[in-house]
Order: sequence, then structure tokens, then C-alpha cells
Amino acid sequence: MKKKITYILALLLSVAGLGVCANVQHTDTSLLSAVTSAPPAQTKPVTDIQPNKEVKTVQSKQVTIDYVDPIIVVKNPNFYLNKRVTSVARFDKFATLGLDYKPAYKSSETYISFLIFRSDTDKNIPLPEMKLFIKRTSAEKLVDLKEGDKVQFSGIVFSNALGDVWVDVDELKKIEN
Repeated sequence: MKKKITYILALLLSVAGLGVCANVQHTDTSLLSAVTSAPPAQTKPVTDIQPNKEVKTVQSKQVTIDYVDPIIVVKNPNFYLNKRVTSVARFDKFATLGLDYKPAYKSSETYISFLIFRSDTDKNIPLPEMKLFIKRTSAEKLVDLKEGDKVQFSGIVFSNALGDVWVDVDELKKIEN
């Protein structure tokens, strides 16, 4: 009797499984037909390219996230990876933190890092979990920055090594004392 019940249950599960598979296959086929029935994309022949002219390659658009609090970025390094972020913070100082670290390499000959203060307190506590790198040539133009100055920076989060946020800053400007 137990064998019959086991056999019947196995048979019912098999039939139910086939029904699910048939439904999935039907759904996949309908999706495929919807995709293939779409009108073909209109293409325009390229006739205006002249010989000996440089052709520029357009890269895919970089995702930009404007004016995000640095604390939020530090708490979610994976989410912000390979995204452009813009933040406002209080400047601490230029430093060498994180330079020449192989997993997130920025050469100390070309780059300098800088620290900002935490935005979740009014005390002067640095935020070393956010590694900010700027080219030395750009930093040399900002010698008048002092501790506590409000700055705006923008750059791409290029790594999340050590669970930290590593940002290649391409714009840093003082917005107020």
C-alpha cells in the first residue's frame, strides 16, 4: 500500500513538473516571438566618413549620482562601484593615504590623496574609509585649501578594496571657508 501511494505521489509530481516546464517553455516562446516580431532597427548608411580623419569611439555613459553624502557612499561601497559621485564635505588635508596599494593602485608620483571630515558629526573627525585621489597637477592649484574649508568633489568610485571606497577625483573646488 505504501508503495502504491509513493508511486502515485511520484507520478503526480512528475506530471505537475511537466506542466510547469510546458508553461515555462510556452512563456519563453511567446517572449521570443515578441522580440523577433519587433520591427528591425533603421540603420543609416555611413557615407560622411572621410579618409585620414580621426574617428572617436564613444564609450557607454557613466552612471552619475549627484550630491551624495560621503557617509552613505562609505556604508555602501559595492553600490557605488564604477559610478560617478559628487559630494560636498569639509576638507581635512592632503595626504598619502592609500597611494601605491596594489589592489587599488594609484601612483604616488602622479597622485596625491586627500581627507575630508565626517559629515555625521560637527567634530573634526576624518573619514579615512573614503580614499580620495587627485592628480598632483590639479592639487597644486589648490594650495590655498585649509582645514575646515567646504569643498565639492566629483569622481568615479574605481574600487572597493578592503571594504572602503576608492575615488578617482577629477574635480575638486572650494565652495566656502
